[in-house]
Amino acid sequence: MILTVTPNPSLDRTYEVPRLERGAVLRAGTDRVDPGGKGVNVSRAVAAAGRRTVAVLPLGGPEGALLARLLGERGIEVAGVPVQGSTRVNIAVAEPDGTLTKVNAAGPELTAGEAESLLVAVRERSSGADWIACCGSLPRGLAPEWYGQLVARAHAAGARIALDTSGPALTAALRERPDVVKPNAEELAQAVGRPLTTVGDAARAARALRALGARSVLASLGADGQLLVDDSGTYFGTARVPAVRSNVGAGDASLAGFLAAGGTGPEALAAALAHGAAAVQLPGSAMPAPADLDPSAVTVTADVPWDRALTEPVSAPVSTVVPPAAPTGPAS
Repeated sequence: MILTVTPNPSLDRTYEVPRLERGAVLRAGTDRVDPGGKGVNVSRAVAAAGRRTVAVLPLGGPEGALLARLLGERGIEVAGVPVQGSTRVNIAVAEPDGTLTKVNAAGPELTAGEAESLLVAVRERSSGADWIACCGSLPRGLAPEWYGQLVARAHAAGARIALDTSGPALTAALRERPDVVKPNAEELAQAVGRPLTTVGDAARAARALRALGARSVLASLGADGQLLVDDSGTYFGTARVPAVRSNVGAGDASLAGFLAAGGTGPEALAAALAHGAAAVQLPGSAMPAPADLDPSAVTVTADVPWDRALTEPVSAPVSTVVPPAAPTGPAS
């Protein structure tokens, strides 16, 4: 069983339009409403694969009630924590060429009591969990140290933790040695305080995060692929994608595939790539089922292309941590 924690969940409404025109009245060809939030998406992907998952999340207002109902319809056990504010609604506008414009709401402000109730709910539902996946931004009212508290409590209970967040929340949690962290390229560059222009830069930055406390790093490099740095080595993988329809939730699908495949080593990286590639070919934030996966499109290697330029380099990030000295070459 995989338990997910989403401190700031949402309802995600996606519209598909021929072209986005500022100031115009647009008519959507299709629209859909999906349960949203990074941890929620991980649960959706796990459930789509036919595995048990429990979603811990704050729920408020009629939007929260609808979110709980939609999750239940997808076979996800909901451990909801009632909150005073209403669950947020996010809007995405998708164009035929894959361009996605998003408007994300801030979400409710949680009280200190509600924040503690979330931690208690995780403890109460974590028995028997293979992994606890803590994902997404923190809502107003939760201090950056909240994820660190969760990681510490989960480790004290003997659970393994995967963390997908960024900024000060990631910084604080690194001190508690999460078992997996999953940054994208921008988040990785921000965490170590230096630009990433090549795959090698990203691999060295991932190693720096391990030096700061992460036990392993699964880094998404967008169209360039993914990196895994753990105790067994450094691995790089890519997946062939004929056409991108929507990239909403693709990283969350990758994390779900990674954890469902054991959460360590090149086999888990291959599963992450297959799930992410399948997700970007689906509408909105739809999560892939086993029939959507194409393992033959995935390539994973320990021969990292250190000098390969990134398609979308990240420059001049503002550091949120004090990084250790970077390795100077492709040492294992």
